[in-house]
Amino acid sequence: MILPIIAYGDPVLRKKATAITDGYPKLTELIENMWDTMYNASGVGLAAPQIGKPIRLFMVDATPFADDEDLSEEEQKQLDGFKRVFINAQIQEETGKEWSFNEGCLSIPDIREDVNRKDTITITYQDEDFNTHTETYDGLAARIIQHEYDHIEGILFTDKLSSLKKRLLKSRLDKISKGKIQIDYKMRFPNLKKGR
Repeated sequence: MILPIIAYGDPVLRKKATAITDGYPKLTELIENMWDTMYNASGVGLAAPQIGKPIRLFMVDATPFADDEDLSEEEQKQLDGFKRVFINAQIQEETGKEWSFNEGCLSIPDIREDVNRKDTITITYQDEDFNTHTETYDGLAARIIQHEYDHIEGILFTDKLSSLKKRLLKSRLDKISKGKIQIDYKMRFPNLKKGR
């Protein structure tokens, strides 16, 4: 089932998400619905706060980037079929040099900006069966994970921009929160005026 994506301005996107246990109600159904929602919006990642649930759950599918001709053959191989669910994730370490990449967010449609992030991360998380993994990722895979991880920490990619950039984007962000935007997927807007 396709769920509405929560738009910029909703307080749920600013909450630090809470951990869950394997007894979380209807978790399998929630994960399926999140995959459906993400693919419907042509996303490569989705975090539970983006569908209104402040829990430590996010997913990534970097496969669309595997065809990017700007990436090395090794990077393309790494991203091909890279599909994971991350539950109760904790980034242990971010290393390497910072690099810039143009990011967007399903909760902030039609805004894309260059964001600097460290190249390599080590993350501990649980999968859908609550098996614990500690893994290291680099490049684009690390970046997608960092972006989604920020969501469960209550951070948006726009928080990482310069104060000048933030000021320049303010009116566009306000319009998003009020639903004054054209999008082709279901969204819920926190400041939408009813009956207008």
